[in-house]
Amino acid sequence: MLDFIGVDTLLAELTVALGLALVIGNGLAFYKARRGQRPEGVDESAEFRPSRAGFLMAAGFLMAMWGVASILSR
Repeated sequence: MLDFIGVDTLLAELTVALGLALVIGNGLAFYKARRGQRPEGVDESAEFRPSRAGFLMAAGFLMAMWGVASILSR
């Protein structure tokens, strides 16, 4: 039944999508922080944490690669 619906492939595709969203979103945060821009609506006391963004980018990259490997291994 699960093969008929395609849940296995869908889960791998969602893993790739979430991983790439983490990489792109945190990469954009790095880019904007280097240019000195702040997101609208953020308090002046808030600070950019590059270690957190770097960790999330690495986690997103691993998720995306795991999803791609899952898709290609079928």
